[in-house]
Amino acid sequence: MNIDKIRAAAARLEGRARTTPLLSSPFLDEIAGKPVFVKAECLQHTGSFKFRGAWAALSARPAALRQKGVIAYSSGNHAQGVAYAAALHGVPAVIVMPADAPKLKIANTRALGAEVVLYERASEDREQIGAELAQARGLSLIKPYDDPEVIAGQGTTGLEIAHQARAEGLTEAEVLVCCGGGGLTSGIALALAAETPAFTVRPCEPEGFDDVARSLATGQIQRNTKVSGSLCDAIITPQPGELTFPLMQQHCKAGIVVREDEVLKAMALAYQRLKIVVEPGGAVGLAAALFHSDKTSAQTLIAVTTGGNVDQDIFAQALATLP
Repeated sequence: MNIDKIRAAAARLEGRARTTPLLSSPFLDEIAGKPVFVKAECLQHTGSFKFRGAWAALSARPAALRQKGVIAYSSGNHAQGVAYAAALHGVPAVIVMPADAPKLKIANTRALGAEVVLYERASEDREQIGAELAQARGLSLIKPYDDPEVIAGQGTTGLEIAHQARAEGLTEAEVLVCCGGGGLTSGIALALAAETPAFTVRPCEPEGFDDVARSLATGQIQRNTKVSGSLCDAIITPQPGELTFPLMQQHCKAGIVVREDEVLKAMALAYQRLKIVVEPGGAVGLAAALFHSDKTSAQTLIAVTTGGNVDQDIFAQALATLP
């Protein structure tokens, strides 16, 4: 992986991906005790940054292979990104999704034209299911994070952050990224290392599912003891990726871990102060910025809100935290 691959992905995404805004609010700055900017990837196509990686991966494949169709496994955001990218390319898509994924994400994936295959997260292996279907049908697998082209696509978010930060006059900042397998985190970190080396990246995870933070602390890949049971379903993975972890080791500082009540409060504040809808997994970076700024050393924070696909009952639960 290198910056050239990210720049090539950016060229293929031009005119396809949205340039999402960098938002701010003095009310959020006051809570954090320092300036906080929010990179609103929840406003990306399909409601998350995942469209970037899906388009980058699909557009990089040889046409003959792409026409046979693609398969992916995902709790919802990668699913929708791949489904939409496949629809735009006019190729079939099969998505393996956990049965307990948010209903909205399952419905949206089907509405985008993909075939959805449901599995039990606690007792079945999505990678095995995906591999078997791919072999049986001749489909090309697009992994959610451990794929160079996917990482490159997600890294285009970092290129935008660098450009927008320069426009704001920012010369140094810590970028707080919601982290699952590490595709977005490693891609952003690689892009910023090349474009704005004074910026540092911090992976952010929910309590009880902090495999990346533990992996960075020990220098070896650590697994989560469970793979379900969190509101932040979008970023729950068994462990960091084989490709993403070395990149995070090289370019990221220590991880930050947040509680679910902090995530719900961050969702509510994002809606109240920025007028954006953020899902639990997509609000982890913002929760870190607002409630754990004492763990950061930079004078300015940039939090990436990675997704906005949230079921109504969970969003209502978040809004109920407002006074």
